[in-house]
Amino acid sequence: MKNRAAGEWIEQLEMHRHPEGGYYKEVYRSPEQLAAEALPRRFAGARSFSTSIYYLLRQDELSRFHRISADETWHFYDGWPLELISIDPKGKLKRQQLGLNPGSGLFPQLTIPYGHWFAARPLGVFSLVGCTVSPGFDFADFELAERRILLEAFPQHKNIIEEFTSFS
Repeated sequence: MKNRAAGEWIEQLEMHRHPEGGYYKEVYRSPEQLAAEALPRRFAGARSFSTSIYYLLRQDELSRFHRISADETWHFYDGWPLELISIDPKGKLKRQQLGLNPGSGLFPQLTIPYGHWFAARPLGVFSLVGCTVSPGFDFADFELAERRILLEAFPQHKNIIEEFTSFS
């Protein structure tokens, strides 16, 4: 653990900036698809069975609040633990930590259900994780949170929303 620097991972995995913050590289997209009529109405078209990416956040970088139309499972790979923060559609806030010590609350895999707003931050110099989405990820299903809208919906979480959103 912590053997490589964040910059090495970004370079060697050929990662690019992600709109929510941090760096990513898609590593798998199932060649088979689910037809649009086989999916819930929240999907606008056919989707791959599943997709996966590498995702890296460096110290002082955040994954801003966003939500997608599918479940997303996060997997820990290297670096320092990662804090995942989610708000369910009813407004319940949940903090979870991704890492390699279940006895102290650091789990190597966590799933965020579809429709939940979620954000993340590394709890150290960097966190390298993987994200698997099923049905597969499509940017058409990605919604970056607008601060004003989240604050109207969940005023009880004002501080955390302001920390993990941009001015909008």
